[in-house]
Amino acid sequence: MNNQRNLRIALILAAIAVIGSFFVAASGVETAATFWALVPPVVAITLALITKEVFPSLFAGIFVGALLASGGSLPKTMDYVINEGLINSISGTAGIFLFLVLLGILVSLINKSGGTTAFGEWAAKHITSRRGAQLATFFLGILIFIDDYFNCLTAGSVMRPITDRYKISRAKLAYIIDATAAPICMIAPISSWAAAVSGYASGTGMSGITMFVKAIPYNFYSLLTLLFVVVLIMMRDDFGTMLKFEEEALGGEDSSALLTDVTSTVQNDRAHMRDLVVPILFLIVTSVLSLVYVGGFFEAGGEFAGDFIGAFGNTDATVALPWGAMITLIFTLIYLILRKVLTFSASMDCFTEGFNSMVAAIMILTMATALKNISNDLLGSAEFVAGIMGNVAGELQLFLPAVIFVVAAFLAFATGTSWGTFGILIPIVVSMFDVSDPLFFIGLSACLAGAVCGDHCSPISDTTIMSSAGAGCNHVDHVSTQIPYAVMVAAASFLSYIVAGFVQNPWIPLIVGIITVGGFLTYMGNRNTHKDLREQL
Repeated sequence: MNNQRNLRIALILAAIAVIGSFFVAASGVETAATFWALVPPVVAITLALITKEVFPSLFAGIFVGALLASGGSLPKTMDYVINEGLINSISGTAGIFLFLVLLGILVSLINKSGGTTAFGEWAAKHITSRRGAQLATFFLGILIFIDDYFNCLTAGSVMRPITDRYKISRAKLAYIIDATAAPICMIAPISSWAAAVSGYASGTGMSGITMFVKAIPYNFYSLLTLLFVVVLIMMRDDFGTMLKFEEEALGGEDSSALLTDVTSTVQNDRAHMRDLVVPILFLIVTSVLSLVYVGGFFEAGGEFAGDFIGAFGNTDATVALPWGAMITLIFTLIYLILRKVLTFSASMDCFTEGFNSMVAAIMILTMATALKNISNDLLGSAEFVAGIMGNVAGELQLFLPAVIFVVAAFLAFATGTSWGTFGILIPIVVSMFDVSDPLFFIGLSACLAGAVCGDHCSPISDTTIMSSAGAGCNHVDHVSTQIPYAVMVAAASFLSYIVAGFVQNPWIPLIVGIITVGGFLTYMGNRNTHKDLREQL
């Protein structure tokens, strides 16, 4: 009954959005770089949270954005939907699509060989509790700090069988993955994120990596998120919708799990845990080498020849990660056949299975990217939000870090991209402060932290989508369970940035944030009357 009511509400809201957008566009109202530029993502996110259906919700947002940009012309609207939206999104993210497919095939190969089952049996002897399984997922995510896409998909693929064994919901697994991936990349000097941020160091008089490293102590959202995950696991104080899914999982059913999944395991007496560990380690090594290769590390006489950090700053993950995945797939195929744990015929079946397992993630990523293209490129949503920040900059000097954090979070949430937020806001932040001003690094970190926060919450974020795919979790369930946790940490981070603006020291604001997070979790834990769940280790 509630589903039918929600569907009716969603249809009414969608109709109002489409009709309203048509009249706004047809009336000649300026929509570019105005409030109207934020309407498409708001429509998509609202409908997704109401209906729990991501595909029609994203399409509604794409259509509304195209309608606003077209001036009310239906043919032009469809042209924007197809060409500017969907086709451009595919061409712009083809490398990530390929990486998803290759990783899906790789996971299917490992599963069918019995490697996942063997690893699960080994883990069962060393990981003996729900808490241990969640901590193992967290620490694996910490170790894979090179790239967030790689982190989400690899950690999910490795840990799903183990978390399933201990009846941990896919929604909780997706949250741990997502809450680890971007935050650890944001405080790791050697990562694709550090490389992206380093590119905006021009005009500061210092190297990009130096700028990035000096900003790390003030990146309160990333630091507090990592702390929050550990404390949440140790205290077992889940709340809201996440608590519901955890209770379901303990009862043997998990409605947050995708029905189509390649995690079904195979028992094989010849299989060994190394049949999972060797391919994963090989993937990590080849991905790192591919990243620096694409960045010019091995190019004789090149600008970044022999310069590991510089090559990272010059790399393109959408090209490098498919390199690593393709080489690993070929290696794994040969390795498993030579080990006689998989026949050539059976391995060929994994190509179809692996591709099928990633179709949903590819579709969501395509439509989310299309929505970003229309909102950003055609309607100028990023410029609108950046303009707001520029207008308030001079009036709130000591509160600027907190303001920058909120604006960056809002922009990343609405556009679904943290890297796009970096590109828009970092130059503005750099222009606001002199590099000798203590507020320079606080403001820069607030921008980075806000971008991670908004990206973390956004249903149309690449990292959020990848986390859902890696965990085998329904995407909307992942978003709805993650937002309350992310908002709690965001509130503590906001308070920390207010304090930082006045004391201009990283440690006192961080302590304030830690106390705030601890207070939040203690309060929610005291309200948690589900003792059966809390008593489960």
